[in-house]
Amino acid sequence: MTEDDVALTGYGVYVPDDVVTGEAIAAESGIPEAVVVEKMGLREKRVCPPGEDHASDMCVNAGELALADSGIDASDLDLVLYHGSEYKDFVVWSAAADVADRLGAENAYATESYTLCAGAPIAFRQVRAQLLAGPIDAALLVSASREEDLVDYTNERSSFMFNFGSGASAAVLEADPGAGDDDGAAPSVADRARATVQESAAITDGSFSRDVVMPAGGSVEPPSHSSVDAGLHSLDVPDQEGMKERLAPVSLPNYLEVADEALERSGFDRSDLDFVAVTHMKRSFHETLLEELGVDHETDGYYLDEYGHVQSVDQLLAVGEAVDDGRLEAGDVVLFLAAGTGYTWAATVLTWEG
Repeated sequence: MTEDDVALTGYGVYVPDDVVTGEAIAAESGIPEAVVVEKMGLREKRVCPPGEDHASDMCVNAGELALADSGIDASDLDLVLYHGSEYKDFVVWSAAADVADRLGAENAYATESYTLCAGAPIAFRQVRAQLLAGPIDAALLVSASREEDLVDYTNERSSFMFNFGSGASAAVLEADPGAGDDDGAAPSVADRARATVQESAAITDGSFSRDVVMPAGGSVEPPSHSSVDAGLHSLDVPDQEGMKERLAPVSLPNYLEVADEALERSGFDRSDLDFVAVTHMKRSFHETLLEELGVDHETDGYYLDEYGHVQSVDQLLAVGEAVDDGRLEAGDVVLFLAAGTGYTWAATVLTWEG
């Protein structure tokens, strides 16, 4: 690392204990179990018990793990950024501020970034830029999702969201001030680095912005007895077939475009890739995407079929599993790759330090 680098010095993930199986989802939705488990790629997922594991609670749990992993105290943080689901404890409310207070980050300012399921690469990009610009030196990124609460398994139009699961992630990013090798000095950022955060890329096609909505609850249709009675407070895809027809031709090219651009900006290309941490998606598309990137989908990626899709938590879930499995080694090039309805595709490159 150099003085111009930003390091990932610690991370943590948290998932609730309750499990829903693909078999149970198949029974509730009427979709054949083989389709849910094999095609949708969902053996099981974690869900939050009613009244427990709110977004802020899960972020605090993941944040404590990330801080312990990084070896810094919450009081050393300059920034706490929440980049998780907009569906959280309360509406019009800062989860970031709540998490900062509960962790004891009294010297940090708190803010939020919302790019739906593309949130992790975007958040890493934003915070890396802030750390390089200064004067902040250490930031905690937290994300959580329990959008599974918003899924109606009887609505076939929203079937691509049946994989939504719950959980949280946290990452500590630090600017490297230099080695500082004096006797008795605390280990430098470089000594504690798990990965160096490299460059990013993102593109948006706003023509998809109204394809996935929760019809009621916003200013267009404020919540009311009639909106609740009509079941308008769950996620819906009003024109499912139309969305599929428009998304199919652009999704793979856009994933590849942001991946290639982030790699090129970082001084790499597809041949350098060692691991891809990507949004959970149907199994066949996951395999096609990784094959197009030139990596083995069985060894150089992690398919989250035991977690489902946990919004912008997916990337650190995959990395955590890869570390536990011994798949990541010093020098490996890791790609955070994601897409979020709206529709934004994003990528950030990291080089693994160990």
